[in-house]
Amino acid sequence: MGRKRIAITCGDPSGLGPELIERCLVENRYEGAEFVLFGPGNWIDSIVRRSDLAVSGESLSEQVFEAGQPNPKGAKVAMAAMEAAARSCLEGRCDAVVTGPIAKSLCAEVGYEFPGQTEFFAYRWGGEPTMAFVGERLALCLATWHIPLAEVPEALTRPVFERAVEAAHMLGKRLGRMEPRVIVCGLNPHAGEDGLLGSEEKERLNPWLDALRARLTGSIEGCVPGDTAFARAMKGEADVVVATYHDQGLAPFKAVDFDSGVNVTLGLPHLRVSPDHGTGFGIAGKGIASPGSTSKAIELAIRL
Repeated sequence: MGRKRIAITCGDPSGLGPELIERCLVENRYEGAEFVLFGPGNWIDSIVRRSDLAVSGESLSEQVFEAGQPNPKGAKVAMAAMEAAARSCLEGRCDAVVTGPIAKSLCAEVGYEFPGQTEFFAYRWGGEPTMAFVGERLALCLATWHIPLAEVPEALTRPVFERAVEAAHMLGKRLGRMEPRVIVCGLNPHAGEDGLLGSEEKERLNPWLDALRARLTGSIEGCVPGDTAFARAMKGEADVVVATYHDQGLAPFKAVDFDSGVNVTLGLPHLRVSPDHGTGFGIAGKGIASPGSTSKAIELAIRL
């Protein structure tokens, strides 16, 4: 097989993305891959000049952006990088995309119409996305993500719920488990306590899980309390956890895998991964941010 062709976007050029990507591609060796960078020309040139890897790029701006000083022009470059990377996969020039973090509020000011990058790539590529996360200690899929908490119960429809559980099963397999063990968090405290603290588990979620078990291999446990699911997974009792909403999953995940966690978008025609942190404008350019999550994102893009 030939080298995996990995597109990498700069993210916001004034944030942590460019410096951490550059550190990774200069300091590490990623076997079996070549990289196509999308972002400011000076950033691309610096990496091409300093890296021993197979690196090329598409310059989207000749402006020099100052670390820690975000502005609307940088947001436009971040958006252009995403567009170009998505197109590179559609045209068969790249196999997967690693995205640098963007400033969603700045992007919204200059016309970005999506709540996150996950939704952008789903729109450009088609498909039904599931937001997943892989770290050194936990693997996680989210049933719902960038919506207000008050909207979660209504949004947790049968297709949405089943898609997340099926994605968790697939993720377990892609991580090497032929018979994945999946545990699913209940929506309510104590997974509803048999209807005492909420009826969603008893009336909807557990019956849906019963139907899924008939067609998926491995094990899928009925809804368990969210406050014990992650501890059990870390003890080796499960391969992937499904959380019903954003913070239910990401609060514990980031507590234990912040520096190694990777955001993976499943269910699309092409693979998209990203480091599990934001733009970090307050520390950008100071050389104190850990490149661990960015490096893990690149490694996972090659592996998956």
